[in-house]
Amino acid sequence: MYETPFTRRSFLACAGAVLAGCNRAGQRGSSNETTTPNGPADVTLRIGPVLVDLAKDHTISTIGYNGQVPGPLIRLREGIPVTVDLFNETDIPEFVHWHGQIISADVDGAQEEKSLAVQPHSHLRYRLTPQPSGSRFVHTHVMPMSDLSLGTYTGQFAFVYIEPKNNPGQYDQEVFLATHEWEPFYTTEEMEDEDSDQDAKKPEPKRDEKPNGWEIGYQRFTINGKCLGFGDPIRVKEGQRVLFHILNASATENIQLALPGHQFQVMALDGNPVPRPQAVEVLELGTAERIDAIVEMKNPGVWVLGTPKDDDRKNGMGIVVEYAMKTGVPRWVKPQKKPWDYTMFGENKSVPNPDEVIPMVFGKINGGTGGFNRWTINGKGYEDNAEPRLLHKGKRYRLIFDNQTDDAHPVHLHRNSFELTSVYGKPTAGVIKDVVLVKGFKKVEADFTPAGEGLTLFHCHQQLHMDYGFKLLFNVT
Repeated sequence: MYETPFTRRSFLACAGAVLAGCNRAGQRGSSNETTTPNGPADVTLRIGPVLVDLAKDHTISTIGYNGQVPGPLIRLREGIPVTVDLFNETDIPEFVHWHGQIISADVDGAQEEKSLAVQPHSHLRYRLTPQPSGSRFVHTHVMPMSDLSLGTYTGQFAFVYIEPKNNPGQYDQEVFLATHEWEPFYTTEEMEDEDSDQDAKKPEPKRDEKPNGWEIGYQRFTINGKCLGFGDPIRVKEGQRVLFHILNASATENIQLALPGHQFQVMALDGNPVPRPQAVEVLELGTAERIDAIVEMKNPGVWVLGTPKDDDRKNGMGIVVEYAMKTGVPRWVKPQKKPWDYTMFGENKSVPNPDEVIPMVFGKINGGTGGFNRWTINGKGYEDNAEPRLLHKGKRYRLIFDNQTDDAHPVHLHRNSFELTSVYGKPTAGVIKDVVLVKGFKKVEADFTPAGEGLTLFHCHQQLHMDYGFKLLFNVT
């Protein structure tokens, strides 16, 4: 299990060490990210085939990191440069994207940014300086298009935790949980957003409009690569404060998670501390979002931490939480349905006026039966040869995410973080993220000042949407 069985105090004694055996970090060196460093690597990732035991008598073959799914937990120290070795044992070029980190485009791991690729059956080495602190992750950035055996449909994902320079810690145990779905298939059934606003006005379809195109369904759901009831439980003691780091590592699914009889005290979103920590019963994570939350263990028993969606939970989306000296059938109690609201974690204060406002209208062109939907930003799908949108370093930009489709879109900005300034018409401040879930026919505004020069990719993190047009490239000068 992705779990550290020791206390925060004992962890501090070995801060900077990567807990996966092959990964080491904390050696100080040059911050130059474009030269090939000598000596042993601090982080090694081997991309290759792996067999995953999802459940009893149910094993699948996929591509993973270091022979396991999820990949090894990578612990780094903020601002301390590391040398990275990538070995590609597959037959296609691969990109390893350091999601949520502010690093150069060369090593960010995206073809659109002209990042370094690790070629088939080859090795790539480079250096990067981890920043900012908090919960980040690595994942493949290959565009699989119609091939459901590639890209984020595989097991190529792993937690990266960047230890802050100063962090006293106020918890007894730390647990890392990554959700993922397996055995994807094409379906004509439209994916519905459980929390969609029933009052949202969906435009009437045009008479000549094609029906919706392919969607993705899954047969198995896991947390840390195991279906509910298979693998070790999370073992806790009454009175403990447990810090959960939760990652939605799905290719396409937005999820909810609850732990009956307990509350999550949300401390950070996408690895960034929130201004106003709040207690909630249900967490919501769009694809690629992360939440750090503390749970006070004061309701002894054996519980299911899982999704409120009954079918998905029965197909594996959950994990058992077991108190010491307690046994029995794990209990599940359906939580009350409450809307997830980013603004509850923000501040009620004004933000600086932007230097420039960039409208981004999300559109959908239905693919029709047996076809793929196409996705647009401001009326255009992504084109490889299109000129990037020019931005200037040091300017404050306001991105207006205007979702004119009935799909929820978890949109991501590479190599930067942004501050939410308005969510569905409600002003806010201080909530810093790198992914935000924009629900159907809703609008979110976010401000950012480019952190570094070079190419910067913006896209929907729903793999099928990204593959079929939902991308935009910036160039910061």
